[in-house]
Amino acid sequence: MATKLDTSALADLPSDVTRPGYDRAALTPGILHIGIGNFHRAHQAVYLQRLFETGRDHDWALVGAGVRPGDTAMRDRLAAQDWLYTVVELDPEGLSAQVVGSMIDFCEVAPLKLVDRLSDPAIRIVSLTITEGGYFVDADTGGFDAKHPDMQADAATPDDPKSVFGILGLALRRRFEAGTPPFTVMSCDNLPGNGHAAQQATVGLARLHDGAFADRIGTQVAFPNGMVDCITPATSDRERAMVADKFGITDAAPVVCEPFRQWVLEDNFPQGRPALEEVGVEFVADVVPYELMKLRILNGGHAAIAYPSALLGLTYAHDAMADPDVAAWLDALERREIMPTLAPIPGVDYEAYLAKIQERFGNPEVGDTITRLCLDGWNRQPKFVLPTLEDALKADRPIQGLALEVALWARYCAGEDEAGNPIEIADDRAEVLHPAGQKARSDPQAFLALGEVFGPLARNSRFTEAFAMQLGRLWSDGVRATLQAYCKG
Repeated sequence: MATKLDTSALADLPSDVTRPGYDRAALTPGILHIGIGNFHRAHQAVYLQRLFETGRDHDWALVGAGVRPGDTAMRDRLAAQDWLYTVVELDPEGLSAQVVGSMIDFCEVAPLKLVDRLSDPAIRIVSLTITEGGYFVDADTGGFDAKHPDMQADAATPDDPKSVFGILGLALRRRFEAGTPPFTVMSCDNLPGNGHAAQQATVGLARLHDGAFADRIGTQVAFPNGMVDCITPATSDRERAMVADKFGITDAAPVVCEPFRQWVLEDNFPQGRPALEEVGVEFVADVVPYELMKLRILNGGHAAIAYPSALLGLTYAHDAMADPDVAAWLDALERREIMPTLAPIPGVDYEAYLAKIQERFGNPEVGDTITRLCLDGWNRQPKFVLPTLEDALKADRPIQGLALEVALWARYCAGEDEAGNPIEIADDRAEVLHPAGQKARSDPQAFLALGEVFGPLARNSRFTEAFAMQLGRLWSDGVRATLQAYCKG
């Protein structure tokens, strides 16, 4: 019979489940993390658990936080378990489970309560996983989207903010007024220059109502860039049942993930940081090349397999890698068009990195769904694919494969797979994408007219012609024939 997870149950867990070997009661907070989703709990929280197991830096425990109404449900699930949860690593050689205890509290989900907690001098780092689309980036300029309604609303009521960046701004103001050193803001989202994006949004919003305050944030608050990596599927009843059946734990909020993790950070933490280098985190002077490698080869690779797989009726990422046409397409696109846009990184072998990613995508234990990989193309394509395309165009490199990837997304957005089955478009902007995808069958420019996504790319004739040709092939010849034609060159 499965044991309900909480502090009192730790001693009774099965012997094959690892549990915290440190005194959780002796932990004190140092990091507040906004966005307690599966990725954070499989990545940052696990690195901190490893560090606490060494006996050091117990003053850097995590406090969870959220800003969306749905975050309350996660808080309630974790509160009933004393903030404990299970992480199962999906290794094809054998599954393993650990109970993670590096989180010791979760702030009430209310903006001003969060501001109060952020004002505590003990909080020296604020980390974020708020999705790639949460940074208010203008598609045309790459700068801060000052006209976004959420930013306009917070600028009008800076003492009653609703957005993450309004909350950070008010908390920083309170700390400045109290003479408390500012916290470091550490983004853990998958977007180029994530630290710069966080700084741009925080400073940009502040500038809408107080220029001097914005300047102070820009000069006194650190926003290190970072690259994070760990494939972490969504949790469903399937995963909860597996944790109960295989490991004897009733856990309302388990996480499953691959057995691979990577974290590369710029070492810019004026108020101190935990010694994460002791547990495998890489600290470097410039993280941008590592970010680009991961965003383009891995995240761009996920996008490349997502849409043809959805159109072919495949269910999981490992199904895609077992399909010879999809696997060959991924390999050809990476080698011909994605990897050539990357500058060399000393000590990094891109060929080996690609081989590792192909192995990871093909891990059947992960059960990463094609539906998850198709999520949020509106925000992910401009982060993971279109910058590669822009760089290839500037360098006069081949772009037929990148244009085909965008065409596959447009074909997916038409809402019907190759067999004529309806596709539910996994995107918050589906009501815009669906009609654009349908119109693009006869008028490809109708899809590229999504200005918030494509910006100036929609006016690049070399790209628009390649896109129209590839989309036409998808509709006339089908997905497999189009992929095969690209791979044959």
